[in-house]
Amino acid sequence: MSLNSTPSADRVHIGFFGRRNAGKSSVVNAVTGQDLAVVSQIKGTTTDPVQKAMELLPLGPVVIIDTPGIDDVGDLGELRVKKTKQILNKTDVAVLVVDVTVGISQTELELLKIFQQKNIPYVLAFNKVDVSTAYKSESSLSKGKFEQQQLLLSQEEANIIRISAKTGFQIQELKEKIARLAVQEESKQRIVGDLIQSGDFVVLVVPIDKAAPKGRLILPQQQTIRDILESDAAAIVVREYELKQTLNSLGKQPALVITDSQAFAKVSSDTPDQIPLTSFSILFARYKGNLKTVVQGAAAIESLQDGDKVLISEGCTHHRQCDDIGSVKLPRWLKEYTKKQLQIEFSSGMEFPEDLTDYKLIIHCGGCMLNEREMKYRLKCAKDQDVPITNYGIAIAYMKGILRRSVQLFPEVFAELPKE
Repeated sequence: MSLNSTPSADRVHIGFFGRRNAGKSSVVNAVTGQDLAVVSQIKGTTTDPVQKAMELLPLGPVVIIDTPGIDDVGDLGELRVKKTKQILNKTDVAVLVVDVTVGISQTELELLKIFQQKNIPYVLAFNKVDVSTAYKSESSLSKGKFEQQQLLLSQEEANIIRISAKTGFQIQELKEKIARLAVQEESKQRIVGDLIQSGDFVVLVVPIDKAAPKGRLILPQQQTIRDILESDAAAIVVREYELKQTLNSLGKQPALVITDSQAFAKVSSDTPDQIPLTSFSILFARYKGNLKTVVQGAAAIESLQDGDKVLISEGCTHHRQCDDIGSVKLPRWLKEYTKKQLQIEFSSGMEFPEDLTDYKLIIHCGGCMLNEREMKYRLKCAKDQDVPITNYGIAIAYMKGILRRSVQLFPEVFAELPKE
């Protein structure tokens, strides 16, 4: 897969933060070498987060995010600040841009505290050194007139650099600092590659998703096919009504059948018991490291009562179709299974509620459009507020009575399930 085709969820997310007129957008343009962000002397020019997937050397595929000023004011300003704080939940590396001619205020100190609380690696970039004589050297920074700056600079974890977006001074060094902070141990987890061997057949059951762009498979299906091919195995893609005939026609038993969650029941009935079966959303829960959590969360379906609120959350935004799995099928299956009058609420994209205490259960999508940090943030929010969370595929498998079968491939999870 080329760097340009790397899915957004698998890219390092680099967020640029700071007060209005600190020069964030100018720094973003200098770092990317593009006019990615609109630059103006007028405070609050950046009114919404601006995201761009690109290659950033020496790092590679990244998502660059330019955010509104964290000190924005007024009703609209508060909304912009809220969006900026939401961006923090998916930021892998933060760059805090400070106007060196103004110095550090309580606003920047509060942002730094959030970075530390969320364990976000950060660079503190003092911008506009080209117009400041007070901060021409590292030593003068520590001897500056700002007491808070002195306190901050005494902290060993502070990663500081002086830059000028206007002249390009130390922009390359800033990029190298970002790259060093973003270096992470490459995940050894595969989507499916560790479950199959070279020469295997894998059958993928892919109903045509009306929500997907015309002519395309949805992202989890594309990524799974790619992982199968990289394992020197064969991917056989069929519609749900073609599965039985396909299995009868193969010269040998497939190593695995993977299904879209909404076809789980039919695929289970058409797949012989000796053939392992799972779903895309289960594989992606394992890929993102949350399979055990979402399997445990599914048990909360049993305790739902009349009037309970259930949140169905998607990580992406798309036009909802007449038989959409999240907004139509899941609510219907939940009510049929529980026989209760439930209150179903929805969220999508970045709009994940901060206060989850009203909900008795959260059912989340597979999270293919969310990076690992954002998905872990949502899981932690649920855990901290003692709200069970599961995902589409797990919930459907649970309600269809096939959860044990669908996670049998994963002994550490299967062993903790109650026997049927």
